[in-house]
Amino acid sequence: MNAKQAAIATFVITIVSMSGTEFLPACFGYAIGQAQVAGQPAVARRIGAIKTISGNAITLTPDSGPDVAVTVQPNARILRIAPGEKDLKNAAPVQLQDLQVGDRVRVRGQASADGTSIAALEVIVIPHTDLQALHEQERQDWQKRGMGGLVSAVDPATGTVTISVTGFGGKKETAVHTSKTTLFRRYAPDSVKFDDAKPSTLQEIQPGDQLRARGDRNPDGSELTAEEIVTGSFRNVAGLVNSVDASSGTITVQDLLSKRPVQVKITPESQLHKLPPEMAQRIAMRLKGSMPPGTPGAAGGSSSASGPAAGGQHSGAQSGGTNAGAGGTGGGGMRQGGAPDFQQMLSRIPAVTIADLHKGDAVLIVTTQGTTTGGGTAITLLSGVEPILQAAPNGSQAMMLAPWSLGGAPTGDASQ
Repeated sequence: MNAKQAAIATFVITIVSMSGTEFLPACFGYAIGQAQVAGQPAVARRIGAIKTISGNAITLTPDSGPDVAVTVQPNARILRIAPGEKDLKNAAPVQLQDLQVGDRVRVRGQASADGTSIAALEVIVIPHTDLQALHEQERQDWQKRGMGGLVSAVDPATGTVTISVTGFGGKKETAVHTSKTTLFRRYAPDSVKFDDAKPSTLQEIQPGDQLRARGDRNPDGSELTAEEIVTGSFRNVAGLVNSVDASSGTITVQDLLSKRPVQVKITPESQLHKLPPEMAQRIAMRLKGSMPPGTPGAAGGSSSASGPAAGGQHSGAQSGGTNAGAGGTGGGGMRQGGAPDFQQMLSRIPAVTIADLHKGDAVLIVTTQGTTTGGGTAITLLSGVEPILQAAPNGSQAMMLAPWSLGGAPTGDASQ
């Protein structure tokens, strides 16, 4: 997960809230009033990260738009707040020399006519070290109290979203309950970055969406009361690489699901990993063992994976035994007696680059839906999956790996 993702989103929401009239301290209103009474330009605000700082000169990279040159005035008020604060009552004064590159700030002051510079009268800062600490806390909380799956139903009357999680042990449904305090976010259609996710509502969630929720669940995991929900509409691609263009950052895959070539964009935010052969074989064994008898690729069926997986090694993997395939000493992410935790698996297996991909490689990819002018962008790509696609020739069973489709979101599923 991107090191800034959850923390930056929280900061933006905090600052946006603070910029609303309900949170404006009296001194903010006074400053604006004074500027307007004097016939001066309206006070401007910019929110972003400090790119460079030298003396009282700051280059600010805002959340949108070009960089802004900020000159902190001698009489400027500089305040530090903690992530998550909704107002300035707990803010503490700091000195200009306390600001550092990477800190998140909101500056207020008089902007130049072209908007490229601001003479700042006020700077509100959240140090990047505080953001990193918050990110780590939230990451751990998502792991402990998060769960995800495909949306199967939405009940606006009760505020309940039903998600379905398909694993090697079958399909399980969980009722995710929302309230007025639940925070909703939704991925942008052309971005894999969590900090590009937009504030959303329950009404935007549709059956077929991927959903991850964080909150308190009941003992058997059939219900969860959500504090935060992240949703998105994603596309699954399973097939063989037709071509690789590293210079443009694109690959073309012959998709087993649609039977058509699909072009996928690879960005620095895309997560690319390669399964070690032994792990791929073990997953293929579990996959074959979960298929109904007679299904192509199923154990005893008309098609089987080649290599060691077909020989019956690790029979405990098919029966859900405690060995559970890739768990063992490698710690590959398999839960004892349960379905694999693909988020944990991805964090442990080797990362690769687009240059490591070649024509004929078998891949499983989750992408954004894309736009009318371009194809999808890879969120997560997994190569080295030949045994898995051999075990599931039509590609649909292979997409049991869908729990990792929100790889760019806060991780979870640690204890489904």
